[in-house]
Amino acid sequence: MKILVLNSGSSSIKFQLIEMPSEALLCSGLLEKIGSEDAIINYKSKDIDFKKILAIETYNQGLQKIVDLLLDSEKGVITSTDEIKIVGHRVVHGGNSFSDTTLITAEVKEKIKEFCPLAPLHNPANLEGIIVSEELFPLAKQVAVFDTAFHQTIPEKSKKYAIPKELTEKAEIQLYGFHGISHKYVSEKAIEFLKLKTSKIISIHLGNGCSMTAIKDGISIDHSLGFAPANGLIMGTRSGDIDHSIIFYLVNYLGYSLDEVNTLLTKKSGMLGLTGFSDLRDIIAEAEKGDKDCILALEMNTYRIKKYIGSYISAMNGVDAIVFTAGIGENANLIRKMVCEELDFFGINFDDSKNQIKSNAIREINSEDSKVKVLVVPTNEEIEITKQAYFLIVNY
Repeated sequence: MKILVLNSGSSSIKFQLIEMPSEALLCSGLLEKIGSEDAIINYKSKDIDFKKILAIETYNQGLQKIVDLLLDSEKGVITSTDEIKIVGHRVVHGGNSFSDTTLITAEVKEKIKEFCPLAPLHNPANLEGIIVSEELFPLAKQVAVFDTAFHQTIPEKSKKYAIPKELTEKAEIQLYGFHGISHKYVSEKAIEFLKLKTSKIISIHLGNGCSMTAIKDGISIDHSLGFAPANGLIMGTRSGDIDHSIIFYLVNYLGYSLDEVNTLLTKKSGMLGLTGFSDLRDIIAEAEKGDKDCILALEMNTYRIKKYIGSYISAMNGVDAIVFTAGIGENANLIRKMVCEELDFFGINFDDSKNQIKSNAIREINSEDSKVKVLVVPTNEEIEITKQAYFLIVNY
């Protein structure tokens, strides 16, 4: 059974075509800068590594280009779109409505739309990807896998905010959590790798968006992102945790509108606001040249992660392993080093020589005498989506 996985971002589509149940990857790719004259498509199959710059104005055009590549007589891996039996979609926010992988219906699409204000950078793109793929793959089952679903297990004492009860109950204002597909995947891989029967894992997902999860015996019990994917760690353009009184100060005394504050905190803050760069590679390069703003931003970023590590060790009364994952977590050895330094009180001893080694495999970067394992676990949200979509449909 061939399953196409679509991970739609605000201006991008990441995709993989996977054969199940063997989990064989037939092809993969990334289309970036949708809505521009210089969109970039990367496409890989067994014998093909293809990159092209072209004009892609809409999601519809972008998905059609992906379909054209899948069907191409030289580069393609299918002869008809009918070969694709399932299209699996990553959906960021499902609120309390979805605790499991779900077959997409008109009602499901309405719910996804309802949660767009809570994930304005993600849900609208996720929904558009669903609508367009329904047109392009009319015979395929469309399946939604929600980032929030993994965090439905978080207990009330962790997910409730100290606000009037009618807001938590009627308006359902609470911590929902995000990046759940990734946190679930890497924590299960870590448990399997370490052969743990019981486990206390801290999963650190570091990309342009960042989050951490406390995972006890495979269950999410606390998470750094909350009602929307905006608080917690310092991110590429998002501020993370901030004193909410600053919002009122910006509006009441500095003349900002609420829309301007929202844009400020989600698109102009974080590492971009601190340094002028949102790409960590640029920030590290400038820090190495002595740029004080970049040096301070790296210190602030990693200090925030360390604080969450301490709080989650307290919440779980211990930790077996700390897991780094996602683009920055897997590739930025400087960030991992800065996070893990001076955590020896917790039994976390770091080996920077192991940390320097580049690999696509799961690996330990702790010293031999460390009581706590420190792992780098490459995430694969697409294979996790594939497995969940496959088991939903075959057992439907």
